[in-house]
Amino acid sequence: MSNKVHLGHTARKRFGQNFLTDEGVISSIVGAISPDNDHVMVEIGPGLGALTEPVADSIDNLTVVELDRDLVERLQVHPVLKDKLTIHQGDALQFDFSKLQQDGKKMKVFGNLPYNISTPLMFHLFEFAQHIETMHFMLQKEVVLRLSASPGSKAYGRLTVMAQYFCQVVPVLEVPPQCFTPPPKVDSAVVRLLPYDDKPWPCKDVNVLRHLCTTAFNMRRKTLRNNLKGMLDDSDFESLNIDSTLRPEQISVEQYVAMANLYIDKTANS
Repeated sequence: MSNKVHLGHTARKRFGQNFLTDEGVISSIVGAISPDNDHVMVEIGPGLGALTEPVADSIDNLTVVELDRDLVERLQVHPVLKDKLTIHQGDALQFDFSKLQQDGKKMKVFGNLPYNISTPLMFHLFEFAQHIETMHFMLQKEVVLRLSASPGSKAYGRLTVMAQYFCQVVPVLEVPPQCFTPPPKVDSAVVRLLPYDDKPWPCKDVNVLRHLCTTAFNMRRKTLRNNLKGMLDDSDFESLNIDSTLRPEQISVEQYVAMANLYIDKTANS
C-alpha cells in the first residue's frame, strides 16, 4: 500500500529531499519513536509519508509540519492519512511548537531532517524543550557524532554543548545510503534526544551560554583564554578551576555552564 504514495513525486534538491524506502529501517525507527495517544505526536517534514503512515497507523492523530506545498496537497488527499493528520504548511524553523501542546500532553517530535536545516532546526526546537518528551531525528551520521561527542574528540563543538545542555543524547541506529531514494552521498543515523525535566547544570541565561560557546569555538585551534579574552580573565578561570590553556573542545558542558554563569554574575555586578 505505502508504495503507491511514492509514485510521481520527484525529490527536489532545494528541499534536500532523500526519501526513506527501506522497510526494515522504517519499522526500527517507528519502534524507537514509540507512537502513542498520550503524547502530541509531531512529524517535521513528512515527505512522502515513509514514517508518517506507520506512525499514524497506531494513533488517533498526527500533527505534521511541511514546507513543500505539493507534498501538503498530496497528504490532504491521501486515502489513509487525510483523516488522521493535522497539517501545518510552513517553515519548521519559524514555527511556534508551543502552539501544539494539548491539556497536559507533552510532544514526541520526529523527522527525517533535510541536512541543510538540521542544526538550526535543533537549536530552534531546544527553545521548546520543556514541552517535548522525546525527539527522534534521522540526520547525517556526522551530525549525530557531533551531538553525542565527548570532550576531547574532534566532533565535539558548539552543537554538542548546546544539545547536551538541554538533552540526553542517544544514538539509535545507522542508516546506509541504499535505504533511501535517491541514495544520498553520505551515511545517515537516527538519534534520540531526551530533554531534561531538571537540567543537570542549569544556566541563568541560555543566550549567554550560546554566545559564549560560539565565541569559544570560533577558533578551535586557539586556547580558551585567547578565545574568551573579552569575557573572562585569568582570575575567573582560576576561581572555576578551569585550565585556560586548553582548547575549546577539551572543556565539558558543565564547565561551559559554569563559565556562562560566572560571566552573567560579573556583568550583573559591574
